[in-house]
Amino acid sequence: MKISIKETQNPTIVKFEFPDFITQNESFEFKNIDEAKNSPLAQQLFYLPFVKTVYISGNFVAIERYSIVEWSDVQEDVAEQIENFVKNGGVIVLPNDNPVKKQPVTVYGETTPNPASLKFVVNKALTKTAAEFKNIDEAKASPLAQELFKFHYVKEIFIAENYISVTKYDSISWDEITLELRTFIKQFIENGGTVINESLIEKTEKQEKQQIKNFDNLDTTSQQIVNILEEYVKPAVAADGGNILFDSYDENDKRVKVVLQGACNGCPSSTFTLKSGIENMLKDMLNDKDIVVEALNG
Repeated sequence: MKISIKETQNPTIVKFEFPDFITQNESFEFKNIDEAKNSPLAQQLFYLPFVKTVYISGNFVAIERYSIVEWSDVQEDVAEQIENFVKNGGVIVLPNDNPVKKQPVTVYGETTPNPASLKFVVNKALTKTAAEFKNIDEAKASPLAQELFKFHYVKEIFIAENYISVTKYDSISWDEITLELRTFIKQFIENGGTVINESLIEKTEKQEKQQIKNFDNLDTTSQQIVNILEEYVKPAVAADGGNILFDSYDENDKRVKVVLQGACNGCPSSTFTLKSGIENMLKDMLNDKDIVVEALNG
């Protein structure tokens, strides 16, 4: 067995990757030797004076160091110590005496037209109410989103019926983080974590306009526009990891405003493509060549 050493975006943390998975759909974080009672390996690592935190998940052990050393000076020795520990029969994590019964979940990643966003599709329903979160403070309704924001490279999260769209910062590539995110989402859901509490979702003015109870308050043309968006546009946008909301229609200048969410939000091509596509569709279906569509980012 050979341990691979991988740097992370955080210079104080290094990942030591195993050729196979070392946990059964669980993730662990230990801040000291007392917290690490169910991980003999983590306890062993805390005897090293520079070890601050030990993370165990999927196929890796990640270690955060104190600033008294540089990883370049010690990482090879740490990798060798981990290899020898396992080779000599050491236990990485003790089995849980009272395991939670897990529901098998399938999660796979799909690319989107937005190079900064990836769509993680789950084989089960997650929510009836789509929600977008720009930061961890906005994510009170979603324990999953709150955990995902702890990954320093996660910028925005959009959760819809059966998928999670994650938008990353440009400083890291998807090749480096896709497996980590997919594994985390899969384990979180399998372990019974709450993806989203719909009762806590804060209704914005834009979302309120989408509610059926407010539909009757719209003028006839706006109702037609909403129906067209729901039937013809939303399914295509959802396939790309995004969402579209009707914002308003001004009958004086024939301007339709729509809001883009998820992978569509900030996509280099989506604003122009959706504006042109929706605009042409509305002109044709409403038989009004003067209609103009303005695409907003949520």
